[in-house]
Amino acid sequence: MSARGPGQLLFSFVRLWSRRRAAGDPTIAEQGRLVQVTEAVNALVARDEPATVNAVAHELGIDQSGASRLVKSATDAGYLSMAKGTSDGRRREVSITTAGQAALKDAHRWQEQVFDDLTVGWSRQRREDFRRAMADLIARSHAIEAPARPTRP
Repeated sequence: MSARGPGQLLFSFVRLWSRRRAAGDPTIAEQGRLVQVTEAVNALVARDEPATVNAVAHELGIDQSGASRLVKSATDAGYLSMAKGTSDGRRREVSITTAGQAALKDAHRWQEQVFDDLTVGWSRQRREDFRRAMADLIARSHAIEAPARPTRP
C-alpha cells in the first residue's frame, strides 16, 4: 500500500476529530453542540455575512430545521439572541451574547491546549508554519465555496 496523500491525510484528520464523542457524557456533548452553533455564528460575523438560520445551516453543513433547533437551544442557553435583520427587517439574524462570547473563549482556550498537546516537540517555527498553512486552506476553501453560498436578498 502506498503512502496516503496530503488530501487523504487531511480528510482522515477531519473524520477523526469530527467523530470524537464526549465519553458518553450527554452534558458535555450538548455543550459541544451549543459551542458549535455559536462558533458558526461567530465565523459568519467574522466574514461580514448575515447570520441567518439558513446561513448557519450552510456553515454547519446541516439542513435548515436542524440549524433552527441548534439556534433555539443556544438561544435558550443564553449563548445567542435573535433580532430583526439590519438590512431587511423581515429577516431574523442571530448574534452572540456575552455568555456566548465567554463560552467561545473557553472553547478556544481548550482548542489551543489540544493543538499544543498534538504538537509537543515541534519548534515554534513549525507550529507557525502549520498555523499559516491551515489558515490558507480555510481561506481557499471559502473562496472555492463562495459561489455555492446562498445569495443575499
